[in-house]
Amino acid sequence: MRILFIHPNYHSGGAEIAGNWPPAWVAYLTGALKTAGFTEVRFVDAMTNDLSEEQVRAAIVAYRPDIVGCTAITPSIYKAQRLLEIVKEVDPKIVTVLGGVHATFMYQQVLGEAPWIDAIVRGEGEEIIVDLVRTIDEGRWPEERGKVKGIAYAVDGKIIATPAAPTVKDLDAITPDWGVLEWDKYNYIPLNKRVAIPNMARGCPYTCSFCSQWKFWRDYRIRDPKKVVDEIETLVRDHDVGFFILADEEPTINRKKFIAFCEELIERNLGILWGINTRVTDILRDEDVLPLYRKAGLIHVSLGTEAAAQLKLDRFNKETTVADNKRAIGLLRDAGILTEAQFIVGLENETAETLEETYQMARDWKPDLANWAMYTPWPFTDLFRELGDKVEIFDYEKYNFVTPIIKPAAMDRAELLDRVMHNYRRFYMHKALFSYPWAGSGERRRYLLGCLKAFLKAGFERKFYDLGKVNYWGPQSKKKVDFHFDPKRTRVAEGGTDWKAKHSRKIKGDVQAQIMACGGGKDQLDQAEIDALTVAPPTLPKTAAKASVKVMIE
Repeated sequence: MRILFIHPNYHSGGAEIAGNWPPAWVAYLTGALKTAGFTEVRFVDAMTNDLSEEQVRAAIVAYRPDIVGCTAITPSIYKAQRLLEIVKEVDPKIVTVLGGVHATFMYQQVLGEAPWIDAIVRGEGEEIIVDLVRTIDEGRWPEERGKVKGIAYAVDGKIIATPAAPTVKDLDAITPDWGVLEWDKYNYIPLNKRVAIPNMARGCPYTCSFCSQWKFWRDYRIRDPKKVVDEIETLVRDHDVGFFILADEEPTINRKKFIAFCEELIERNLGILWGINTRVTDILRDEDVLPLYRKAGLIHVSLGTEAAAQLKLDRFNKETTVADNKRAIGLLRDAGILTEAQFIVGLENETAETLEETYQMARDWKPDLANWAMYTPWPFTDLFRELGDKVEIFDYEKYNFVTPIIKPAAMDRAELLDRVMHNYRRFYMHKALFSYPWAGSGERRRYLLGCLKAFLKAGFERKFYDLGKVNYWGPQSKKKVDFHFDPKRTRVAEGGTDWKAKHSRKIKGDVQAQIMACGGGKDQLDQAEIDALTVAPPTLPKTAAKASVKVMIE
């Protein structure tokens, strides 16, 4: 049984400007398959290697797989659909499988657009993929595909979703096969080191209306810190990884476990640097242990400091006070940890004044890095529905945090892009001339200069923010900017399905609106609540065992 995984060749000029990121999904699925006895697994990274359709076709022909699987986030969905169409052009008998965030939530639309896809995996993939491959290997496919939990498929134009598979309860039992990746290709430019993206926990106890992660994972589960460090030690020893970013939405949720993780890293002395994304409130809570975090190798913290808070939208509210944001950045700086301030811009009531406000905040708070991301309303979130006709672009390939999806009432999209670039130019010019060269010595200074190198490289190549593709060359080119939205892509009626997630802690109404993803939020879980979530992970409610339930695979 030959299995081929392919990562779609999609680029947006966003996070990839810092380097090539290893697709962790491949390692986790390959590890699960090999543990189950399916050892003939190969991976083609079309994104990192920038492979053309013909090169992908040649790889498929050469390997002669029985099954081809790929993944898709929202902006890469069309690339993934086309990739699996190429598979069927090579050999119609190959079973095509698609997973990923977008495909799972939007499986009805995906199967309607791409009937050549034999199955969509709807959930954490490790257990579902083994069940699916075993069904195929034993000759029970397609007759018994209805017995495989957590998939969707089409029969004579009718889309069928099987009952949801349970979440993976024992995360420590998962053994990823990191050896399936081409490690010499995954380089983190700021440090010129190989980079990895392991995870410590799955799920989130918060239920933000604009986020899909808590829906994706359904319940919150955290790994044994020693097992996580075991995995990192393997990455360092066997694959020469010198930097990692924890994939968790908020790895510091469980203070006790995160401290244990740091202590284990210190004890093993692996000599590796790493970064995280977390909340301002967690940094304020952990003021006393920030030196411990730095000693463990934590060098980069990204904070969701001002996600459109200045716009005073009812659905967003104020995440934290301006003073809290500034203080959190100062605490991290004092501990020797680089800070990155995240600003979400481009909602319907964005103005030139609000964009200027974010720049002035960045100057006042003095983060080491700042990032202005275009608001991207995932089509499977509650907030997408709430926005209604304010969302007028349904070309999902542009849902990439660098393309203005929402048009502000006070400016056009080209002006929005130009003003965001104006913020970038001013912020990093000041840093390059007056900050980074004088930022002390050692790891911190080298890291900052490496970040500047990554920005300059992406800018010179016109890859940053997709500037080359949209024909932006500066303020003088505003009238020539073209985002190339596909007008044929229109809103699709929802299929009447819903994803069910269960948490021990119910968060509703006004409180939910104040809890912000990616670093914000006033509400804070105490350790007792975290322990309850950790010791007794919630299970999927019985109602979620219906065929209409949707889940995701990362």
